[in-house]
Amino acid sequence: MAEPVSSIRNLGPASDAGFARAGITSAEQLRELGADAAYTRLLAAGSKPHFIGYYALVMGLQGRPWNDCQGAEKTALRKRFDAIKAKTIKNGRSEIEAALNIIGVVEPD
Repeated sequence: MAEPVSSIRNLGPASDAGFARAGITSAEQLRELGADAAYTRLLAAGSKPHFIGYYALVMGLQGRPWNDCQGAEKTALRKRFDAIKAKTIKNGRSEIEAALNIIGVVEPD
């Protein structure tokens, strides 16, 4: 049986649900994808971007506590996070939100 996403340090039951919506249902899948690709999929599936959540994921995949991220490393991760967010979130909406907007399911821009 596959390990749940929440078996990775810093990730809990909410991570299981969020990553499942993005098609990532096991810790093994998450490790194979890596933090950036997995977080991109998470945002594309409609999760709201959150920097602490991103770097907690990065730290967790390294087996480190979330609050271990500091200084230059945190600054570099912020740049990666901002790049992922810019690539994935268009006009303040994820791809799924934009598609739902087109068919009239969410409030228009």
